Amino acid sequence: MTHHAERDRPHPGTLRELALLFLRLGSTAFGGPAVHIAMLHDEVVTRRRWMDEPEFLDLMGATNLIPGPNSTEMAIHVGLARARWKGLIVAGVSFVLPAMLIVLALAWSYVRFGTTPAGESLLYGISPVVIAVVLQALGKLGRTAVKRSPLLVAVGVAAFTLYLIGVNELVVLFGGGLVVLLLRGVPGLGHGSVAGLLAIGPAFLPLPATLVDPPNVELGKLFLLFLKFGAVVFGSGYVLLAFIRGDLVHGLGWLTERQLVDAIAVGQLTPGPLFTTATFIGYVLAGLPGAILATVGIFLPGFVFVACLQPLVRAVRRHEWTGDLLDGVNVGALGLMAGVTWQLARAAIVDVPTAVLGLVAAILLLRFRVNSAWLVLGGAVVGLLVHPYVG
Repeated sequence: MTHHAERDRPHPGTLRELALLFLRLGSTAFGGPAVHIAMLHDEVVTRRRWMDEPEFLDLMGATNLIPGPNSTEMAIHVGLARARWKGLIVAGVSFVLPAMLIVLALAWSYVRFGTTPAGESLLYGISPVVIAVVLQALGKLGRTAVKRSPLLVAVGVAAFTLYLIGVNELVVLFGGGLVVLLLRGVPGLGHGSVAGLLAIGPAFLPLPATLVDPPNVELGKLFLLFLKFGAVVFGSGYVLLAFIRGDLVHGLGWLTERQLVDAIAVGQLTPGPLFTTATFIGYVLAGLPGAILATVGIFLPGFVFVACLQPLVRAVRRHEWTGDLLDGVNVGALGLMAGVTWQLARAAIVDVPTAVLGLVAAILLLRFRVNSAWLVLGGAVVGLLVHPYVG
């Protein structure tokens, strides 16, 4: 009891330590959520001993039960455990802020120079590399998520198909969780009941898309859209792309496929959470106010969810149904991720050089595990060298 009370009490200098640690991680953590969490584990458990291994694993499991960027939510969890609500704010903001500022600078440069020949050449080379990076993440997450379960494979394939034919992303995401929960909970169905899955399939009815062509981007609507994204996107940050494409590209027509691919490229090039893609998109659509509103909107739900969930972590882990629901949501998210990757690849791979570049990037990622940030930089150099002769 004394040990836990001591651990829960804010320590002198904790807020400063949290700010310095997460500012550094936010400035240097390249490579995606798995790398971010590994670096955080090294700092918090191994080096500083702010918490023990079981507690860190409990918090890591909790992040998989809520929407939002996992590595950012782990930072928020650590801040809350270390220094209560002040620590929650300091840790989360410190982790996000460096990436936001870097992305903001790149967004300004993109808006100013992105349509010049040099800017087009850079993006010509970067875009196919980004597709390879997303495919690598999809493969890794897929191996973990499907767990050799025919039911989970079937749900993932169904999610991919339903997304491509226009079914609403939220229906696909939460429908996947509901299907797995129901089939595993019904005696006689079990893990392999693909027939049961197909019987429930007609419930996934496409929702009518509202096509709007606004003369200007509305800041209030922009904020609410990114607030919705932050509140509903489970799994990898790449799943966010499906929601952005559905609402901002297809629904409202505020963003083009090309701009979305470019936004992903910027997210890969920078450290910190991929969700700072919101900063880039917000700036492209509505300047600095748009960047700030989109960033606050997409990260705010994570702070709220962590504050509400952490006290309930141990109770939540005792319920088997939450695992089934999470399995279904995760494979649904992977299906969305696969669908949006397919569509974005059609915008990024436009000729033989981009196809070769994407293939080489995939080989370097899978065979030699080259850091994705270096590959994106390499793609930019190749684009500068090659594009003037093919564009």
